[in-house]
Amino acid sequence: MAEIKTNAMRMLDRAKIPYRHYSYETDGVHVDGITVAQRMGQPLDRVYKTLVTEGKSGGHYVFVLPVAAELDLKKAAKAVGEKSVQMIHVKEINKLTGYVRGGCSPVGMKKQFPTVLSASARALETVIVSGGKIGFQIELAPDALLGLIRGKYGDIEVTEA
Repeated sequence: MAEIKTNAMRMLDRAKIPYRHYSYETDGVHVDGITVAQRMGQPLDRVYKTLVTEGKSGGHYVFVLPVAAELDLKKAAKAVGEKSVQMIHVKEINKLTGYVRGGCSPVGMKKQFPTVLSASARALETVIVSGGKIGFQIELAPDALLGLIRGKYGDIEVTEA
């Protein structure tokens, strides 16, 4: 049987960026990122989720952060030079990105939106992000990810006081 490749994996192959792919048990339905990390047997601080927002200006922005972290909307807005950002509605994800909820990868969206990766990724050799389909994840170096998607690091998470 042929190995399944997602669009995100094909993009990484074309760019000659080394990655490792994983799959996890799924019935094709979205599960939260913490559950994904647990099913894969990976630490929560290495598995990252991809969130899509809309800025006050109408522009769209992508934020990639650890699955157990919460996006700080004020910090996120500051990171992309917006007055404010808000999460897009779930029903807009596919139309905007080409991906479904639970399978949204920062690699290979219909359009490459400005993307910010949590500064916490700087301390890691690799991070794991969605492979572009529910049940698939890809592990790669954070700098390689940012180079491919022309993203940047930023302070975007809620921090405990």
